[in-house]
Amino acid sequence: MDYFEIEGKNQLSGDVQISGAKNAVLPLMVASILNNDQLTISNVPNLSDSITMANLLRGMGSEVELSDGKIHINSQSINDPYAPYDLVRKMRASFYVLGPLLSKFGEAKVSLPGGCAWGPRPVDFHIKGIEKLGATIDLEDGYIIAKSNKLKGNKIVFPKISVGATGNVLMASVLADGDTEIHNAAAEPEIQQLCHFLNSIGAKISGVGTNTLQIQGVDSLNSVENIAVIPDRIEAGTFLMAVAATGGEVKLNKVNPNHLETVISYLRHANVNLDVGDDNITVLSNGDINSYNIETNEYPGFPTDLQAQWMLLMSVASGDSTIKENIYFDRFNHVPELNRLGCNIDVDLKTATASIKGKRKLISADLTSTDLRASACLIIAALCAEGTSVVSRVYHIDRGYDKIEEKLSKIGARIVRKK
Repeated sequence: MDYFEIEGKNQLSGDVQISGAKNAVLPLMVASILNNDQLTISNVPNLSDSITMANLLRGMGSEVELSDGKIHINSQSINDPYAPYDLVRKMRASFYVLGPLLSKFGEAKVSLPGGCAWGPRPVDFHIKGIEKLGATIDLEDGYIIAKSNKLKGNKIVFPKISVGATGNVLMASVLADGDTEIHNAAAEPEIQQLCHFLNSIGAKISGVGTNTLQIQGVDSLNSVENIAVIPDRIEAGTFLMAVAATGGEVKLNKVNPNHLETVISYLRHANVNLDVGDDNITVLSNGDINSYNIETNEYPGFPTDLQAQWMLLMSVASGDSTIKENIYFDRFNHVPELNRLGCNIDVDLKTATASIKGKRKLISADLTSTDLRASACLIIAALCAEGTSVVSRVYHIDRGYDKIEEKLSKIGARIVRKK
């Protein structure tokens, strides 16, 4: 099993290119089910999740080819609306296929999902939303069995904003009879790109980028040949915090700063210098970080996927701080590992709040990754620690970061992948 060996206390400098967004490419791959011809998706990150999704689509009958940062998908030959447990258990985003399969075929059999080993992330919002469109849903042997002669538009109000449920119901509703309104819809850039793609093949979606989406059902959809994945704002935020914590000067290329406005603002509050261009951000840090309290929230709030990385940054900041987790209330599996390095973090699970004592001197340790974003946090922590650390179970990070060790090495980090 692969692991990273990381020597700490090296400043970072140079340029790094940000990859396409994991959380955008996966729903676009699923939406290819509704595309009626060949689709080429470019700026595709080389991730294990992309490969898992490709295998899932192939199993349904799609023709899928991955090469040189592109995915070519032809879904005209899909004939089996079935998503097996063996693939869905590896990645929660596989559950996205429920909506488009039901929309296209009138039926779908999809395993309940797996994914990162932290916290319950139920799919009941997905299921209840699709039931509101007129589908019948049964649970048999761990599989969702969905059927509908013809989905019908309806008003759907999510109890809270859910990115996954928004995407799933959105793809189910574009071919429904009548109009659909989704309230408490996600406004994340990745959902916005999904909406724009669906509109490009003939869907009629308005309210894009707001928390209320209106979908006018259409009789059929067309096709487009090409779409480029938006930059990964979570990868960009991870590199910004890595440089802020270790010190140095790094230019991030191929980013969309508009997607990172809250993160940029908070970093500036923490005494990190940022020069923001149209498609690049230069981060300059002398390692003198100020503490700053944050709460995670739905976009455009501070992303939960950057909570662990911010926690490490606050551990080396001057002063004490708190983090309130408002999205996934028990997303704190990284805390014991950070404390093993010398951080001083207490978590109150009743309020989902972490209290962080700053200005910690970090010492190397053997660390175990528990989920995707925790892996990134532990890598940054090891870069800040004195001595050589080992981070194991890096298959987690391979799900969401394209060759992170190579990118870090190019800007001065001493990190090696070993088996």
